[in-house]
Amino acid sequence: VQLVESGGGSVQAGGSLRLACVNSGNKYSTNAMIMGWFRQAPGKKREGVAVIARDGDTAYADSVKGRFTISKDNAKNTLYLQMDSLKPEDTAMYYCAADPYLSLTAIQALGSRGDFAYWGRGTQVTVSS
Repeated sequence: VQLVESGGGSVQAGGSLRLACVNSGNKYSTNAMIMGWFRQAPGKKREGVAVIARDGDTAYADSVKGRFTISKDNAKNTLYLQMDSLKPEDTAMYYCAADPYLSLTAIQALGSRGDFAYWGRGTQVTVSS
């Protein structure tokens, strides 16, 4: 499994970005894995942002509920994170994660931080005020 993120950049507060994570490996398809987005700001621990389980169930961090939407296109083997109404506190490196065997619900996986087997290298999101 190889996860490659894209879509990060610099935006002003209130703006939008859409992150994408392509699963370029052919061992496990996107629909066979629980997948999620995590972020880490300088000096802070990595935190869960959004997770989508194999059955489509989703979970979000309280700080992004109503502003971010996680989705996946199984035909394209791609995970997305639509981020609207961005705030300066959303500034961080965003990482895509996936696991074919993790037996957690979406909300459990959101708080797991390190349990996912596969991680991308990250894409930087910077929101200015």
